Amino acid sequence: MSMLPVSPVLLAAEMGEPMDFQWVPHVLTIVVFLATFVFLYKVAWPRIVGGLEAREQKILNDLRSADEAREQAKAALASYERSLAEARTESAKLIAQAKADAEAVAAQLRSRNETELAAMKQRAMQDIDAARAAAVTDLHAQSANLATAMARQILRREIGPSDQQRLIEESLKELAASRRN
Repeated sequence: MSMLPVSPVLLAAEMGEPMDFQWVPHVLTIVVFLATFVFLYKVAWPRIVGGLEAREQKILNDLRSADEAREQAKAALASYERSLAEARTESAKLIAQAKADAEAVAAQLRSRNETELAAMKQRAMQDIDAARAAAVTDLHAQSANLATAMARQILRREIGPSDQQRLIEESLKELAASRRN
């Protein structure tokens, strides 16, 4: 088939009158549209709306669950922070108590050591005084014995300067020997 140019006048004559309205196809289209609309409204639309409402409800439930989980997490964090603060406070108290106890024990030991040291010093002084008294008593006794021995020798004979020197040296030797014992 060849394509010949068609004039617009011939085309309009073949189609008919442009103002010629055909009711049957238009009414039939409206009826089919309304039947389809009613069918979709009664059957498909409730399913679509139900699906959308179910989806909306699921999203709302998920949001509520997320809010609850967030609130629980906040509460858990606050509880953890309170517990941590209490633990820090308690540990600071324990450390302070331990320091105070250590200082008290140190002071008590220091006091006890000072008391023991004073007692030891007092005993040592008493021992020194007793030793000094014993030494003085011993020295007096030895001096008396030496004086008696010298007087005895003097009374036996008359002493010259060489005898005096010899007696002094003998007395000193006896005194030195008695100190060693």
